[in-house]
Amino acid sequence: MSRPRTLRGNMATQDELDNWYAYHAPKEGQREVYEAIRAKGKELAELFNQFAPTCADATYAHRELRNTIMAMNLAIACNE
Repeated sequence: MSRPRTLRGNMATQDELDNWYAYHAPKEGQREVYEAIRAKGKELAELFNQFAPTCADATYAHRELRNTIMAMNLAIACNE
């Protein structure tokens, strides 16, 4: 079984692991950014509910939207 790789094609560095698995207290202004991102995500989720039929694909879309919101929060927390 092959090992997971990062975009560089190598294992994550210790610095990356330390950053990814550390608590990142919100910096000034970040809380408002997180709230804005979640609000827009919720707006899109409500649009999904308005137009998409109840089905596995709609559930998948909701999960991916949630994952996208969380990934953006991580990008902000880990890289600012």
